[in-house]
Amino acid sequence: MTDFPVGPLVDTTPAQLPGPVTLQGRYGTVTRLAAGRHGPELWEAFRGHDEIWTYLSSYGPFTNGAAFLAWLRERVPLTDPYYYAILDADGRAVGLSTLMEIRPVMRVIEVGHIVYSPALQRTRLGTEAQYMLARYAFEMLGYRRYEWKCNSLNAPSRAAAVRYGFAYEGTLRQRIIAKGRSRDDAYFSMLDSEWPARKRAFERWLEPENFDSDGNQQVSLADLNKMQA
Repeated sequence: MTDFPVGPLVDTTPAQLPGPVTLQGRYGTVTRLAAGRHGPELWEAFRGHDEIWTYLSSYGPFTNGAAFLAWLRERVPLTDPYYYAILDADGRAVGLSTLMEIRPVMRVIEVGHIVYSPALQRTRLGTEAQYMLARYAFEMLGYRRYEWKCNSLNAPSRAAAVRYGFAYEGTLRQRIIAKGRSRDDAYFSMLDSEWPARKRAFERWLEPENFDSDGNQQVSLADLNKMQA
């Protein structure tokens, strides 16, 4: 009988579904989205910044707060994507992120539908939120593959994926039609075997000692990921 190469055996126990957890960090919190509580704060954070919706495939920007809040209320009952609000140190909602494309049997999940207000962009909390969601997916829910995909033209998202330690896997051409336009999607992933090193890099970067009195980083997260490779 001819032997054919096959992959290694793995634990086939299904991963768990995301739930209404509250993930507490040093710089803020990730918690289950509540439209009534978080909606007005999110609208204040997002209002006037239509550019943050540019690469979202099917919604935004919104013309007024009523339209935004109506859309947000529709998000809450969804189980895939599963929505979380990102709260700053004062408890104000300043961003959204989801866990989505959830495949518990394959133990694969994606982070996506990420909307960061200007108050959250390029902040320690912005990075910490992604660290907390990845840790939740790997360590609490039991996923073995953590995905990130984005419009291939979305340079900031592509750079963020690499900075966080995701590996670029390729681009699917003409994958979807988004807001009437052809969209190619760039795919990135992080594996459970890679998570311990990525976790160390995240935690080292997030330490207060990594920032000077003006808030400038001493060592970049990208460099820390290279050191851990």
